Amino acid sequence: MHLQAQTLTNQLVPSVIPLKATSKSPFAHPNACRFRGVSYRALKCSVATISESAPTELRNVKPFPAEVSRTIMELSSVGTLSSLSQEGWPLGVGVRFAVDQDGTPLLSLNESLPEFSIDGRSSLHVQLEQCGLRTPQCTIQGSIGKPDNQMVLKRLHTTWKKRFGEDVKEDLLYIVAVERVLQIDDFGEVGVWVNSSDYKTASPDPLRNCAEKLVDEINTNNAEDVNRFCNIYADLNLQFTEAKLIWVDRLGFDVRIFSPQNGIFEIRIPFPREVTDEKGAKSTFNGMSQQAWEVERNFVAPDFERVKQFKMIKTIA
Repeated sequence: MHLQAQTLTNQLVPSVIPLKATSKSPFAHPNACRFRGVSYRALKCSVATISESAPTELRNVKPFPAEVSRTIMELSSVGTLSSLSQEGWPLGVGVRFAVDQDGTPLLSLNESLPEFSIDGRSSLHVQLEQCGLRTPQCTIQGSIGKPDNQMVLKRLHTTWKKRFGEDVKEDLLYIVAVERVLQIDDFGEVGVWVNSSDYKTASPDPLRNCAEKLVDEINTNNAEDVNRFCNIYADLNLQFTEAKLIWVDRLGFDVRIFSPQNGIFEIRIPFPREVTDEKGAKSTFNGMSQQAWEVERNFVAPDFERVKQFKMIKTIA
């Protein structure tokens, strides 16, 4: 079968199974990506292993923390800059920032803000909301200071103008020299420390600029395929009434599922191979949808390893 990738909505094989309506979505959020008016029925898979912590990565099925941090910084432009003030109190202020080619944050501060730090040590906290369901974040620790080279200063000025479309006074430009980074997948989860070298040499995800659009498009137009992905590519051993894509990257995608009896869970479904651009991601989703449809109807035998681990997000009281 020849698969095209220009329009994902028309390429993913539609489901022909009638689905029963369920109650109001537990994923409701004012800014969340939303399904179109599609109903669902309870889906069930076979044997599984439930893990309340993040699954063990045996095949590098998700980006490393350094890559995630670089992606968060590339996609964001506002954060909270914190330090100890002259009076010894911790103080945080909202700032805009850009990043240069190695992920170093570039700030534009007014004349009074640099004085709030006793010795230059500061942190920059940045969050990235994903589909209204998850908020990965990173906190950069380092020393704030002015560029020490006129050539560097001019390059940073260009970086700022490219990011915000406006000029900035060069004497107000500051950088945060990165010493280490704390990367956290979501609120309430344990973070991972990333050293400066790993952070600077990591590359942001190649799908970062199209990921949100892909997630919204698939959730809106191909909700039944997302359900099928969970049913075929994961080994869950629980009934669920809704599945929602929350993010996609070069190695795979993350899905939140709701089970009325068990709670809310997150699973990671890897791509069969790494993708590097939007066209490749659409083509891969299309191929996985076709394969899942054929396996579901016993037209072909599955030739892939099903996901057996998933993360519990919330239990049902």
